[in-house]
Amino acid sequence: MIDQSYAHARQRDERDELRSFRAEFYVKDDMIYLDGNSLGLLSKRAETSTLSVLESWKHHGIDGWTEGEHPWFYLSEQLGTQTAPLIGARPEEVVVTGSTTVNLHQLVATFYQPKGNKTKILADELAFPTDLYALQSQLRLQGYDPEEHLVLAQSRDGQTLNEEDLISEMTEDIALIVLPSVLYRSGQILDIKRLTAEARAREIPIGFDLCHSIGVFPHHLHDWGVDFAFWCNYKYLNAGPGGAGGLYVNQDHFGRTPGLSGWFGSRKDKQFDMEAEMTPAEDAGAYQLGTPHILSAAPLIGSLELFAEAGMERLRKKSLELTRYLMDLIDIKLKGMGFTIANPREDQWRGGHVYVEHVEAARICQALKAEGVIPDFRAPQGIRLAPVPLYNTFTDIWQAVDRLQRIMETETYKKYENKRGVVA
Repeated sequence: MIDQSYAHARQRDERDELRSFRAEFYVKDDMIYLDGNSLGLLSKRAETSTLSVLESWKHHGIDGWTEGEHPWFYLSEQLGTQTAPLIGARPEEVVVTGSTTVNLHQLVATFYQPKGNKTKILADELAFPTDLYALQSQLRLQGYDPEEHLVLAQSRDGQTLNEEDLISEMTEDIALIVLPSVLYRSGQILDIKRLTAEARAREIPIGFDLCHSIGVFPHHLHDWGVDFAFWCNYKYLNAGPGGAGGLYVNQDHFGRTPGLSGWFGSRKDKQFDMEAEMTPAEDAGAYQLGTPHILSAAPLIGSLELFAEAGMERLRKKSLELTRYLMDLIDIKLKGMGFTIANPREDQWRGGHVYVEHVEAARICQALKAEGVIPDFRAPQGIRLAPVPLYNTFTDIWQAVDRLQRIMETETYKKYENKRGVVA
C-alpha cells in the first residue's frame, strides 16, 4: 500500500533530480496541466529561441538564410542533429521538416513499391486516424482499393495490440508496414526492435509513427534497423502548436530517390544552381519538400536544449514514476467510482500517459477543467492523463486525483453535458 498523503507527494518532489526544469516552463499556479501528450507547454527557452529568429528576420532580412545565430538555410538539418540522440539515430538520418501527415505521405510514396502480388500495406485498427487517411490516399494514387489493400491488424480487446497478431499479418502480399511506436489511446508501447527484425526477415520495409514516444523514452532506431519514422514535435517536445515535424530515414536508404521531390531536398551546394534536374541531398535532407517553416521550427531550438540537459534515461525514469503513482492513487482513491485503467501497467509496455475509461468521461473532463485540471478526452469514454517529467510534479498528481475524487463524490460532473467539444 502506498503512502496516500500529500506530505509524501511533497517529499517525492523534494527528492526529484529533475525538479529544477519546471522553472523553465510557463506553468500557471492555478492549473494542473496533464495534456502534454497533445500539446506541450511553452518553455522560456523555446520563447527565447523564437524571439531570436524573429530578431534575425528583423535585422538581416533575406540574409537571415545564411547569417545570424541560426542560419535558416541549415536549420532543418541542425535540428535533425539535435533530435537524433532522442531516437537513437545518426545525425544525418534525421531532419526537421513538414508535419506528421506530410512526412508520412513522403515516406509512403518512397517506400511503398508494389510489385507482383506484393501490393498491400499493413497497419492496425487502433492507429491514429491521420495515418490511416494517408495510407488510404497513397493506395488510391497507386490505383488500389484501400478496402482490399490496406490490411488492419485487429485488437483483441479494443485497447491494445498483440505482437504475435501483427507478425502473423506480415504475409507475402505485404509491401509496406506502418505502425505506431505507442498507441495514442491506450499508451501501449510496441516492441519496435522485435517487429523490425520480423519485417526485415521477410524483406518488408517498416516504419513507425513516433508522435507519442519521442521525448518519452529512449529509442535505438539505427541499431534496430528501422527503415523510416516520422513524428510531430508539439507534444512531449514542446515545440508549439503546429510546430514543424520530423522524419528519420535509415542510412541504408541514402541515395534512394524520394517519392516526392521539392527544391529543399536538394544538395545544399547545388540548390541555388536552379537546374531543371534535381541533385538530391545525400542524407535524410533529401526528403524535404518546400521552403522550411522557420518560425514553426524556431521553438524547437530552445526546447531541444532542455532534453539534452535532462537526458532521456532520467526523463523516462521520472515518467514511469509519475504514471505509476497516478495509477496507484486512482486505484485507491477512486475505487468503486466506475473508473477502469485501460493502459498497460507494466513499465516496459507503458508510454507517457495513463488512460482511464468512465461512462461519464466527457462530463468528468469538463468538471476537471473547471477545477483547474487539464485532461484529454477521447471519445467515447476515455480520459488521458499525461504527467510530463520536465514540468509536472508528484504534487500535481496528488492534487489532480484529489480533485477528481471530490468531483465524483459531490457529483458536480452532472452539471455538464456528456459530449465532447468541437476540439477534444
